[in-house]
Amino acid sequence: MMRVVRALLAFAMVLACLPVRAETPPAMTYPETRRDALVETLFGDAIADPFRWLEADVRSAPDVADWVERQNAVTRANLDALPGRTWFEDRIRALFDNERFGLPVKAGGRYFYERNTGLLNQAQLFMRKGMKGQPKLLLDPNTWADDGATALDNWKPSEKGKYLLYSVQDGGTDWRILQVLDVRTGTKLADEVRWAKFTDLAWVGDEGFLYSRFPEPEPGKKFQSLNFNQAIYYHRIGTDQASDELVFATPEHPERNHTIEVTTDGRHAIITSSVGTDARYEVHIVDLERRKRDGWTPHRLIAGFEHDWKLVDGIGQTLWFVTNKDAPRYRLVLIDLSQDAPQWHEVIAQGTDILEEAKIIGTQLVASFLHNASTRALIYDLKGKTIRQLSLNGYGTAAGFRGRPGDPETFYSFTSFNRPTSIYRMDLETGESEPFATPELLFDPADFAVDQRFYTSKDGTRVPMFVVRRKDIARAGKAVPTLLYGYGGFDISLTPAYSSIRMAWLEAGGAFVLANLRGGGEFGKEWHDAGRRANKQNVFDDFIAAGEYLIAQGITPADGLAIQGGSNGGLLVGAVMNQRPDLFAAGNAAVGVMDMLRFDRFTAGRYWIDDYGDPGVEADFRILRAYSPYHNIRAGQEYPAILVTTADTDDRVVPGHSFKYAAALQAADIGEKPQLIRIETRAGHGSGKPTDKAIEEGADVMAFLAKWTGLAVPQE
Repeated sequence: MMRVVRALLAFAMVLACLPVRAETPPAMTYPETRRDALVETLFGDAIADPFRWLEADVRSAPDVADWVERQNAVTRANLDALPGRTWFEDRIRALFDNERFGLPVKAGGRYFYERNTGLLNQAQLFMRKGMKGQPKLLLDPNTWADDGATALDNWKPSEKGKYLLYSVQDGGTDWRILQVLDVRTGTKLADEVRWAKFTDLAWVGDEGFLYSRFPEPEPGKKFQSLNFNQAIYYHRIGTDQASDELVFATPEHPERNHTIEVTTDGRHAIITSSVGTDARYEVHIVDLERRKRDGWTPHRLIAGFEHDWKLVDGIGQTLWFVTNKDAPRYRLVLIDLSQDAPQWHEVIAQGTDILEEAKIIGTQLVASFLHNASTRALIYDLKGKTIRQLSLNGYGTAAGFRGRPGDPETFYSFTSFNRPTSIYRMDLETGESEPFATPELLFDPADFAVDQRFYTSKDGTRVPMFVVRRKDIARAGKAVPTLLYGYGGFDISLTPAYSSIRMAWLEAGGAFVLANLRGGGEFGKEWHDAGRRANKQNVFDDFIAAGEYLIAQGITPADGLAIQGGSNGGLLVGAVMNQRPDLFAAGNAAVGVMDMLRFDRFTAGRYWIDDYGDPGVEADFRILRAYSPYHNIRAGQEYPAILVTTADTDDRVVPGHSFKYAAALQAADIGEKPQLIRIETRAGHGSGKPTDKAIEEGADVMAFLAKWTGLAVPQE
């Protein structure tokens, strides 16, 4: 059972603190930034881009590297002087310092799982034989780099647990290096695959594996050049990468992406092809039993790039998929390939909730649904008859449900805003769940209230939000500085999850709010479509309406609202800061897409046209130009305090977006509150970030937002 230690002293210190409102400092002195007289005419409009030189890769452009160094020096001096900086760092570090486990994966009687004792920069990978076997350390990424910035990204044991295939991420880049470990001896094999990116890991028995990669980039361009011609290869254990067999490619369509999975019985390989970020796929299959005779011969199963198709699993010639074909909120279907004319048959019909995924474990289907942005799990037999509902602990996110047909058990995780991730083992025969790994805490989850509310956006749409506060604050009806977070894009659902960084904000007496904006996937295709391309303004309106609601309801004072978002959410923060600078006290725009007229020219940016539109098409250009954060800074307006955060190895949203945006903010007449940029080194878009870097960045951001919203941080 979870052991809980109440942090009464910390709370008493919080309650004893008096609110201190941010004083307006003297005007900031920013590093000098060169302005070029660069103006382009696009569809008849003159578009100035004076800071385009900041798009260059910091590694190969000395002038950009110098600018980064000077900006970081100014930002560091400002952040280090914040009164709450030390408290936040100490408290976040203490909250991180608890044992954390990942979901176990079973193969050949062995259980593989990740574990972090607390403050390790990277989680370690362990294996044990049977549930009660002694843990054996297989991989320790903390020894891979002196700065802890080389991470274990993904991993998968072979069918019988003989080998472990794993991917290495260095410095936060999206590029991966694939390596193989002999599980019995703990020896790393000579096998190594490079230039893998956006890849699944799929074993073919114990003899080899399937993966996706791109051609090797030109020298000096691996962090910025566009990604085309992704292909699937087969690597046989004990051979060189140059000998890998090409399995599937579409050179006539270089824009297409391809990933591959293998059913748990090893019978079929399933190739999923896409043309962007939309869930519109073609599916091919390879019969692995016939591979020695027919070679890698893919057969098209689903054509057209029209609908989402998520493989559940396969048993023999029967395949199960979750799809939104004829079901915007998804349904589960199967097809029997042994029939002369195979037809799709419905197993679980579309319901009122979103069917996110399903797994076949034992002789049952475990299906995960999204109900008002919170998880609901149901157990079915293989014909679609409901057996039971899995009882979860309030608002939260359950994930995992890993296993194989025939297994007697499955493992899943559960987390919420006030509950760190815990791992549970469920007996499939009885339906009973028991804790497998639960963290010890420095706080009591019961001290925090998690409420879901619905508010009305500009056009009358009801939008949900989660409001998280200490219960004493909620009971008192006290308006406190509030951190509002949003994303609103790419069919991605934001669900309740724990963060040590946000918990420190809550302990200090602030409120945290998560708004489920249109553009996400919380309510299916219609919700996504209502917040993209020509409808993108709805996302900004939803976020602005959330802020107005929080003030009107007395949750936050009018001068105490901070906003935060990352990636597409960084775009969100930049856009609403331009549209309603009067509404917010402070903001953190993290790794954001800030130049909406050039996003498609770098790395993965071309994929985002599905959500944003094409800057090269005039109708789309007009929409993008109207809200692009870089192009719409409003001189003469008083802006909130803004902290832009990015990293030098972000090759998902290249840091030039943030560099140009920060330079434009600093050059504009937008008041005297600080407009700073924090640029992390040896880090990327977020994944693989070492614990120490996460703690330091979290402390910087929280202290900055606390300063400018008036959050009273405990005395240091």
